[in-house]
Amino acid sequence: MSEAESEVLLVTVDGPVCTVTMHRPDRLNAVNEELHTALADVWRRLRDDESIRVVVLTGAGRAFSAGGDTDYLARVGDDPSYRYRSMADARRIVTEMLAFPKPVVAAVNGPAVGLGCSLAVLADVVFMSERAFLADPHVSLGVVAADGGVLAWPLMMSVLQAKEYLFTGDRIDAATAQRLGLANHVVAPDELLSRAYELAERLARQPQQALADTKRAINLHLSKAFAGVLEFAFAAESETFALPDFRASLAAYTAQLKIGTPAAPTGVPATTGKETD
Repeated sequence: MSEAESEVLLVTVDGPVCTVTMHRPDRLNAVNEELHTALADVWRRLRDDESIRVVVLTGAGRAFSAGGDTDYLARVGDDPSYRYRSMADARRIVTEMLAFPKPVVAAVNGPAVGLGCSLAVLADVVFMSERAFLADPHVSLGVVAADGGVLAWPLMMSVLQAKEYLFTGDRIDAATAQRLGLANHVVAPDELLSRAYELAERLARQPQQALADTKRAINLHLSKAFAGVLEFAFAAESETFALPDFRASLAAYTAQLKIGTPAAPTGVPATTGKETD
C-alpha cells in the first residue's frame, strides 16, 4: 500500500514497515514550507496507525536532505509572523520525533545537512551510505542551531567535539559519524536500503509493548536533557534569524550558488542551486 503525505513527503506502507521519503530530489530534498510542515505533522498520524510497527526515514535521489531551501530561509528571516510559525513547526518536528513510540530507522543515502542532519540523529538507528556526510552549518549562516546539533550532539559525542563541529559547520563523513556515535552502521550505497529494511523487519517482529516502552525509557534521558535547552535554543534561533548577520550570510551564499562556487558554510554540492542550513 502506498500513499502520499504530500507531494514532497511520500509515505509508503508495506505490511508493518512504513517508509517516509523526503521527496524534492531536484533540490536535494531541501526543506521548504510544505516539507517542513509535513515533517511536523507526519509523526502523529503514523503513531495512531496501529498497523505500522517501524518507520524507515530516507531521502529521494542522491541526498537525504540538504537542509533549508534558501527562499524559505529568506522568508523566515524577513517575516516575523512566518518565522513564528516556522519555529513552532521546528519545535514540533523535534518533540514529535522524540515522543514517537515506534522505532525509526534512518537510511542516510547522501548529504544530511542542518535540519536533515537533525532528522537523521533523532532516529533510533542510523545507517549511512559510505558516500553520505553530516553537517550543521547554522552558526556559519548566523543562526543558532536550535533544530540542529545543540540538542542531541552533546549527548552522542564529547562536548568538545560537538562544539568544534557546530562552531565551524564542517562536514562529518560517514566513518567519522560512526566513530563519534552519530551513526550505527556505514554501508555500501547499494546495500543501504536493504540493510535498513532488514533491521526494520526484524524490529517489527519484536514484542511491541516491550519495544515501545524500552524506547520511551531510553528517550526519557534525551527528553530531560532537551528540556533544559529547548526553550532558550529556539528563542535564540528565532532572534538570530532576524539579525543582519543572517541576511548577509544567506545573501553571500545565494550569490555564490548563482555563479557555481558555494560558500564554505554548507558543504552541499555546488549543483544544488538553493539549499543550505
